[in-house]
Amino acid sequence: MVRSSVIPDHRRTVTDQGLTDELARRVMHWKPGLGRFLKSGRQWISRWRFQPLSNIDHAFQLLNAGAGSLVLRTAKDGSYLAQVKLEQRTGCASSPSVATSISVAMARALGLDVPDEALKSFATKPLRRKRDGQRP
Repeated sequence: MVRSSVIPDHRRTVTDQGLTDELARRVMHWKPGLGRFLKSGRQWISRWRFQPLSNIDHAFQLLNAGAGSLVLRTAKDGSYLAQVKLEQRTGCASSPSVATSISVAMARALGLDVPDEALKSFATKPLRRKRDGQRP
């Protein structure tokens, strides 16, 4: 099993939903609930409407909320290397998905332990923006 500080039980592996929950909690200040995230002012958003590991718009929403800076590079193999800086901390990640690279780099900049092996299990989709109102 992969050890992780993202999930309180250190014997469990990092999942995309667990990482999304932790990013929503720490960056967006949302409380994960059953099938939704609770926002301030008793508002909520469905989970399928916030997927920063697979949706580039949501990854940039995280970056903006965290007031981070981003350096994004492409590798010769076609993967994307993201470097996110939040205050004095920097996180890096490489993935075939831009959204995954940015979100995992953001998590690492926050001090979350996301092993490279976990990146392989995350949803990886090519760079493509969804139109408003479309479900993933």
